[in-house]
Amino acid sequence: MALVPYDTAGVGLQKFHKPLTTFSFANHTIQIRQDWRHLGVAAVVWDAAVVLSTYLEMGAVELRGCSAVELGAGTGLVGIVAALLGAQVTITDRKVALEFLKANVEANLPPHVQPKAVVKELTWGQNLASFSPGEFDLILGADIIYLEETFTDLLQTLDHLCSERSVILLACRIRYERDSRFLAMLQRQFSVSQVHYDPEKDVHIYKAQKSSQKEEL
Repeated sequence: MALVPYDTAGVGLQKFHKPLTTFSFANHTIQIRQDWRHLGVAAVVWDAAVVLSTYLEMGAVELRGCSAVELGAGTGLVGIVAALLGAQVTITDRKVALEFLKANVEANLPPHVQPKAVVKELTWGQNLASFSPGEFDLILGADIIYLEETFTDLLQTLDHLCSERSVILLACRIRYERDSRFLAMLQRQFSVSQVHYDPEKDVHIYKAQKSSQKEEL
């Protein structure tokens, strides 16, 4: 099943058809396997993942000793980088993408870092009982707000995973009106601010916390 909701006309698709793409983060060379033909958007590296990984590497948040989760991880790049930077990371996606995701994670984490990363199924709004409420200090998402029919489930998932202390970082490109609608929905439940913008890749990073934390943003 190919998960391909984007209108990809005009996009430089050749980079998505490469079987392997290489990055350098956290003093490691990371080689991500891609599989556009079979898994579509779940199996290629989008610019938002690169920008969010760069933001983490800049030290924007303290990752050592941090409990983090990546939502809709796809290739797992962001979660891999977070683990290399010292976080204990649960890297999640839907069941159809898990085998591919796990292979990328295992291929890119040295043996001493592998215990810091767990790959786990998470379908937004459905199997939340397998995660403790407020379980994570940091919730990460790169390019995960593109399907309007998932917005309510995604918000429910964010609310479940967050405690009063948790920080959400969402990296995205504002492509369509629906993306702005999601941000408006997010602001009704969380305090939201833009903390980074990459003009070259046209990617925004938004920070969100439960609304009681508004005065601390």
